[in-house]
Amino acid sequence: MTMTRTLGRSGIEASAVGMGCWAIGGPLWGDGGQPFGWGQVDDDESVATIHRALDLGVTLFDTASNYGAGHSERVLGRALAGRRDRAVIATKFANRADEATRQWTGTDASPAYAVTSLEESLRRLGTDYVDLYQLHINDLPAPVALDLVDTLEGLVTQGKIRSYGWSTDNPASARAFAEAGPHCAVVQHDESVLNDNAEMLAVCDTFDLASLNRGPLAMGLLTGSNRAVGRDDVRGIAPDWLVWFTDGRPTPEWSARVEAIRGALTADGRTLAQGALGWLLARSPRTVPIPGCRTVAQATENFATLALGPLPADAFAEVERLLADLRPTPVH
Repeated sequence: MTMTRTLGRSGIEASAVGMGCWAIGGPLWGDGGQPFGWGQVDDDESVATIHRALDLGVTLFDTASNYGAGHSERVLGRALAGRRDRAVIATKFANRADEATRQWTGTDASPAYAVTSLEESLRRLGTDYVDLYQLHINDLPAPVALDLVDTLEGLVTQGKIRSYGWSTDNPASARAFAEAGPHCAVVQHDESVLNDNAEMLAVCDTFDLASLNRGPLAMGLLTGSNRAVGRDDVRGIAPDWLVWFTDGRPTPEWSARVEAIRGALTADGRTLAQGALGWLLARSPRTVPIPGCRTVAQATENFATLALGPLPADAFAEVERLLADLRPTPVH
């Protein structure tokens, strides 16, 4: 029986680990040649990866309108053709991109664009509804976000979305959105064994939200790989918010942290990545990690976690002891 979790007050049931679909979008470029993608991808391998995820019990797939300037949605739609009823599709809006040039062209948090972007996403995905529609500007002022609520509620009423949420790391923003929006069911935020946002998880408890965990493997750091990445990979010229990598290689101080907890995360025979995902499942009944995958091998390793389940209590406690200085609020 595949481990499942409920996506907050939406009542939607999904696999307890989902597949992040940023990487399968391929290249995307920002201002000044800043890479916003993960380099070149093989679409056939991406489709096979999604099919492998489905075979292992994954039902949740998280994409965005701007991943590969829409290419991620197209590939996901291709992979789910004839399988839509087996999937919970989450996508995002408010980042504009030019599909022809693979260029990010800025943000647009207007209600009108939320509607337009959804129509474009539905067309690329080959479906007439998405299960979860997420605002994709982390630091948008809450009053601007709240101007979207009526429009999003209208899209629920029309049957074009089943629920909505915000991809933000700011607990106050998530709280305001959840208070205002009856069908706001999820907050997506950075969450991993190396970066626990206890305040956000408390907001999720208060408002019955699911916690979708982006960066659950710290952008690959928690897979244990030390290989360098290319200049067309977001980790190759890391933006300010990406602390795990420097000039395409794991940042030494964070690599040392990973080595310190490797033993506890792998004590019951898991791989390092499976241990990191198991920590998230043990952290809260609301967490749903969404590791990115672009190969069948990565899917096979990551989604074996659905069978392995949460990290055992003794291993979880040992990780917390080893990382006590990173935990301003004790984890219970």
